[in-house]
Amino acid sequence: MLFLKSKPSLVVVIATLVVFSLLVTVLSEGYGTGALSTSFIKTLGKTLCLCLAALAMDLVWGYAGILSLGHMAFFALGGYMIGMWLMYARTAEIVTTALAGGLPATPAEIQDGITSQIFGVVGTSDLPFIWGFAHSFPLQIMLVVLVPGLLALCFGWLAFRARVTGVYLSILTQAMTLALALYLFQNDSGLRGNNGLSGLQNLPGLSDISQGSLSMWFFWASAAALGLAYVLITWIVSGKFGSVIRAIRDDEARVRFLGYSVEGYKLFIFTLTAVICALAGALYYPQAGIINPAELAPTASIYLAVWVAIGGRGRLYGAVIGAAFVSLLSSWFTGGRAPSIPLGFGTLNWVDWWQVLLGLSFVLVTLFAPKGIGGLFDSLAGLRTPNRRGAPLGPDDGSLQEKEALK
Repeated sequence: MLFLKSKPSLVVVIATLVVFSLLVTVLSEGYGTGALSTSFIKTLGKTLCLCLAALAMDLVWGYAGILSLGHMAFFALGGYMIGMWLMYARTAEIVTTALAGGLPATPAEIQDGITSQIFGVVGTSDLPFIWGFAHSFPLQIMLVVLVPGLLALCFGWLAFRARVTGVYLSILTQAMTLALALYLFQNDSGLRGNNGLSGLQNLPGLSDISQGSLSMWFFWASAAALGLAYVLITWIVSGKFGSVIRAIRDDEARVRFLGYSVEGYKLFIFTLTAVICALAGALYYPQAGIINPAELAPTASIYLAVWVAIGGRGRLYGAVIGAAFVSLLSSWFTGGRAPSIPLGFGTLNWVDWWQVLLGLSFVLVTLFAPKGIGGLFDSLAGLRTPNRRGAPLGPDDGSLQEKEALK
């Protein structure tokens, strides 16, 4: 109870999330009046997953000071891991049904049918070894956590042990993402190359359930995951651990001099946020229905950083607001719903110019409003810069150091 009293923003965010979930449920096609279409429900569910990824990005960047340009790679890997089970199990149902007309099919015949259905598009008849656990939902769920987590652990251990920081670390994370994407584009990667995994919206064994109901299930799961992650990360940054990672962000050398294992703290945060992003991806792509290597493009991770910057670094609610605001606005502009603007000498089509507007917004926020949208809520809450008698707040002006200095 004392923890909740000290974190009023946590209560506000969770209450808002609960009310929002109830409102969407009442207006949904699956369980309500049908005012909101199933496609829009999926858009809202995917937006919640992106908010979860932004929350992880804010922890690793806004609080720990690690600007990772590779966290959407972990997001996509989580989608690939769950997508393997979804595609395998669904294909197994189709093949079993197709072979049921004659003599009972042998396990080998069913396996051959599944393999040819999934991998015939890339010209192979063998099931790649990485699909060895695709038949088991519990094992694939474990891989959703283990594969991105181990990749982040190994990469972070090598990078932090070598004391790579700043822009050099950002470049390394971007290079890791690009290398992984280029590998997955190959047909012999075992994940169908450029074709990716498709049909993920069809849950095995639930063909009788409407997409309207399934979309609400995923929406509820996404909302629950976002709420639990928000509570967990708020708890992490509230105690001594949070003070240490903020100190590392502001003056890493001094924290190391005081005897703290800087590399250990950074490695823990980097790995934890990678796992959170992977779980977000595992919820996102069944709602999207398809995943391919383009989802691992470094541009996606840059977008994630832009969302957090626009929302406000070092403010968990800012990351959620920024991701939701930009994601929904992007869907509106790129979905063709934004009206084109005639300019006399030409026509402004938002589908073509939306990325320019997003980039310009990021530049303007960085230059003139480093606190982002969350800074507006700080003003409403009466958070002011304390009297430090001329002492600087630290090098990272975008983070919520005004509030941190009061603790």
